[in-house]
Amino acid sequence: MAAHTRHNEDAKTQSKHMGRAQPWQHRGASPLLFSAAFKRRFALHNIRKIRPFLTEQATQLLVQALVISRLDYCNALLAGLPSCTIKSLQMIQNAAARLVFNEPKRAHVTPLFITLHWLPITARIKFKTLMLAYRTTTGSAPAYLHSLLPIYTPSRTLRSASERRLIVPSQRGTKSLSRTFSYTVPGWWNDLPTAIRNANSLTTFKQLLKTHLFRHYLT
Repeated sequence: MAAHTRHNEDAKTQSKHMGRAQPWQHRGASPLLFSAAFKRRFALHNIRKIRPFLTEQATQLLVQALVISRLDYCNALLAGLPSCTIKSLQMIQNAAARLVFNEPKRAHVTPLFITLHWLPITARIKFKTLMLAYRTTTGSAPAYLHSLLPIYTPSRTLRSASERRLIVPSQRGTKSLSRTFSYTVPGWWNDLPTAIRNANSLTTFKQLLKTHLFRHYLT
């Protein structure tokens, strides 16, 4: 119940920011990202100081609770932004994986992510936003998400009517968070295999989606 409440609050917070955000400046990260990166680095610094006294499992639990979960908070706001914008967050996740295994700074992180079953930041953003898209297409999302992610309804009876597609709007005008989200996420959603889009429950969808993203980004 608590997890469900946190998820709803996360979605509400993201929608609130999307509705009134100013255009993103693609040169460097926003103040929001700078603040998030600083707090996660500070948490990692504190864990690193006590790492010699921790087991690998205990370190992983601490890192996931204090760093990774907070990297995921409201990350749907970052959908569609260029990779350079979220680079600082990816560097923190890389450092977190190395810290869990006591690896040096230049250690390759892909094998570490595979062992930890962690998706990289870009994939985590996709996972969160596509989960919101699934809830929209199945009618379980809050009303404000339906305005951001309108469902495609063909004028005639076509095979695509059963494929749970979303409308991809024109990308004209100001590149606000809401417009970037509304343009990017439908494209990601429509590119998913039909079997994933047509999953019969959110739990099944999440399992299929994570496997799909894991294969795409880490194998």
